[in-house]
Amino acid sequence: MKRIGIIGAAAALAAGLSIAVPGALALAAGSAATTRATTALPVMTITMNGKTITVSGALQSGAVEVVSKVTKEPQGDPTLIRLDPGVTESQLLAAASGDPNNIALIASIVFSPQANKGTSKAQAYLQPGNYVAADLASSAQIPPLTTFVVAASSAPAKLPKPKAAMYSIEFGFRGPGTLHDGQLVRFGNHGYLVHMMVAIRAHSKAGAKQIARLLLEGKQGKAQKLATAEYSFFNVLTHNQSEQQVVSNQPGYWVLACFMNTQDGRDHTQLGMERVIRIVK
Repeated sequence: MKRIGIIGAAAALAAGLSIAVPGALALAAGSAATTRATTALPVMTITMNGKTITVSGALQSGAVEVVSKVTKEPQGDPTLIRLDPGVTESQLLAAASGDPNNIALIASIVFSPQANKGTSKAQAYLQPGNYVAADLASSAQIPPLTTFVVAASSAPAKLPKPKAAMYSIEFGFRGPGTLHDGQLVRFGNHGYLVHMMVAIRAHSKAGAKQIARLLLEGKQGKAQKLATAEYSFFNVLTHNQSEQQVVSNQPGYWVLACFMNTQDGRDHTQLGMERVIRIVK
């Protein structure tokens, strides 16, 4: 199962963010899940190779199509964090070394989809401000980071209207029970805590219900054995943030899950953050 981890490293930039992917299923689910063209938007490009991350292209506020280019690592997790006015990168990293919800006190995590090796696409609406970009999939002790500025646009582009929307809350998921292959879907966090939205595929509807039950019981290992694929619609978002992507995951029954931790160490799945949905052609 996919989980969030926060790595403290005072000797190297004070701290960093990391996402670990237990098991080898995370890449098995529709690796081109965000590669289809959607609409003509300004294009921002994020380039990752496991050691470095760069951001180029349209750096103005408004809707953008974010093109992620991943080489030399099987998967990238491009994450964009908008700093509150006056907040420094060092302050962000210090906050990240503790409870990840501390990040929301000084910044907003606005974009964090799975990006497999090659080229993938997703959409976001960026407010003007100072940003940090990180590749949270990197195996480096401190993930690759870079900073950039999004300037205010006099005519910001608008996001196209999605066909469906799926949101995390405390503690669950809201949205349709069925998503369609080829749909443009908005995925977001309406909760006040930091959440993620991982999708775990099962062989059948009964298998998906069993995975959901095992996750609720805290039996991740047993649930892992029933999974046929995993995909992260978003790895981490703060309150009231969202992104859009075209769904092209393998049809079947999937379990949405959030593996963020509570202060007592329990996964959010143990508080009810698992839900069976179906993806159809």
